[in-house]
Amino acid sequence: MKLVTYLRDGNEQLACYVDGYIYDLDVLHPDLPNSMSVFLHYWDDMLELAQRAEKAIHDGRIGKERGIPVEELQLLAPIPFPTSCRDGYAFRQHVAAARRNRKVDMIPEFDQYPIFYFTNHHSIQGPGDVQCMPDHFEKLDFELEAAIVICKHGRNVPAEEADSYIGGLMIMNDLSARRLQMEEMLLNLGPAKGKDFATVIGPWLVTLDELEQFEIPAKEGHVGKSWNLKMTCRVNGQQISKGNLGDMDWTFAEIIERCSYGANIFPGDVIGSGTVGTGCFLELNGTGKLNDPAYQEQWLQEGDVVELEIDGLGVLSNTMVAEESDFSILAKKKI
Repeated sequence: MKLVTYLRDGNEQLACYVDGYIYDLDVLHPDLPNSMSVFLHYWDDMLELAQRAEKAIHDGRIGKERGIPVEELQLLAPIPFPTSCRDGYAFRQHVAAARRNRKVDMIPEFDQYPIFYFTNHHSIQGPGDVQCMPDHFEKLDFELEAAIVICKHGRNVPAEEADSYIGGLMIMNDLSARRLQMEEMLLNLGPAKGKDFATVIGPWLVTLDELEQFEIPAKEGHVGKSWNLKMTCRVNGQQISKGNLGDMDWTFAEIIERCSYGANIFPGDVIGSGTVGTGCFLELNGTGKLNDPAYQEQWLQEGDVVELEIDGLGVLSNTMVAEESDFSILAKKKI
């Protein structure tokens, strides 16, 4: 099923999406909660109840008069208040291309273990406007990714068992201010200010049972579920990049294993896949300039509409909007 969170009377409201309509879960069944946080903490029981209610919609026992057309609502992030947010580095193609474009060898450690970083879980948002400061528009970039949410507490979870900790999949746009990112990472710490202003997830969380038809084997030598899902990015209606979630080298299960080693993972933790090959301007610009020194770099501009689409997961649309401020931290550099 597709779980959504939308804004109702100034508060978050948990619902499900069916054929263009949104149905409040607590209206469909009195034992279902109105928030994603509570749903995740009682995942197994809540999911079974919610799936029964969804079946009643599909069977016609609950009519469209109980729903609201999705275009009439303001969707929030499916998990509006994650307990944490990590982002992985799972696509070898992206890593290899980025290093090739910098004229350095592929790092062998990529094939030894999956890695991730923590990003600002308070900057998670859903579809709609993304507020950007002047410095963010200095090489503003999209990143085409998928993400999972953890649905039960775990610690030291082996990869062979980790898929049972995944509540579902959703699209992620790990927006990046590349000038800030590249400058601060010269000090071998980060990414921080280049990433902490906005991370977009949505438009809904798709549970794994709905994705069974897309399952494919993990790559040789790897463990966990993988899915054959086409991924694309459009900017102002023009396709910019494409890839496939099945190209992940490290699986989400393997990333969970590393995340949970000696550490607790909790319901509501969000974990991104990392960028698919060709899935950002940084990689595309580097490849373009490598092939043609006169290549003109592309970056996101004020007013640009970014649409990320993944088969089975929907379309995540955001517009880049300038905040009403001329404050710049780049201007405060000492040298």
